[in-house]
Amino acid sequence: MTRVKGGVVSKNRRRKVLKRAKGYFGSKHRLYKTAQEQLFHSGAYSFNDRKKRANDFRKLWITRINAACRNNDIVYSKFINGLKKANVEINRKMLSELAIFAPEEFTKLVKLSKDALEGKAPAKESKAVEEKVAKTVSEKVDYSKLTVAELKDLCAKNNIEVTSSMKKADLVAVLSK
Repeated sequence: MTRVKGGVVSKNRRRKVLKRAKGYFGSKHRLYKTAQEQLFHSGAYSFNDRKKRANDFRKLWITRINAACRNNDIVYSKFINGLKKANVEINRKMLSELAIFAPEEFTKLVKLSKDALEGKAPAKESKAVEEKVAKTVSEKVDYSKLTVAELKDLCAKNNIEVTSSMKKADLVAVLSK
């Protein structure tokens, strides 16, 4: 039986590693062994930093919400507690966006939260405010930046009939109405 040489496969595998290591300092972009080692470390760093970035954004949103809450004479923790008691489920990112771009709607949420803390919040009113907030947030969305799949999902949520032949511009026009 003839001998099978694996040189091409090995060379391609090493070339792939060196291609990913372009731009690294010193021998880390020239030598296979050090490049591979650095790629392992880089992968670990990027994984950890993705988690840290999510935490950083959450801190930023909480800081913005707290600043807006203090303008409305309530602290962040009581505001969030009041929203939970009023059964308003809205994430911190959206609350932060509301605090910046729609302060009057945020003020309504603060009032709802204060009422819930005092035990006055009716469930119907909180649902109406939540729907209005969702509508305000959706008005701020730039549909042209979304993908076709995301646009179709939005159409499905809004009970808008979509055909498979619709292009992105058609979907944006339908959602903009």
